[in-house]
Amino acid sequence: MTITITSAANERMRRFLQATPTAVGVRFGVKRTGCSGFAYVVDLAEAIGEGDRLVEMDGVPLVLNDKSLAMVEGTVIDFQRQGLNASFVFHNPNATGECGCGESFTVG
Repeated sequence: MTITITSAANERMRRFLQATPTAVGVRFGVKRTGCSGFAYVVDLAEAIGEGDRLVEMDGVPLVLNDKSLAMVEGTVIDFQRQGLNASFVFHNPNATGECGCGESFTVG
């Protein structure tokens, strides 16, 4: 499994984890939604469920659901600020298309 977290995303995730000591890690995966089919999920994980795996990525505990792994393999997670806006940005080699607003994607 190859997921890369940039230093900016790593710093942001660590800040979230420090602010929520009960979290076991950062959950990263996808959910079915949007006009293109799937959207990324980045949230604090309070527990590790069945079908989840916990991996450490550059010091950040990342909780991944087995069902999402094939769709996020090779993804680079970045965190960018543009003016007053700040968000995680995903560079996913598996995405074959995105909706016009960039909120959802498709896989081949």
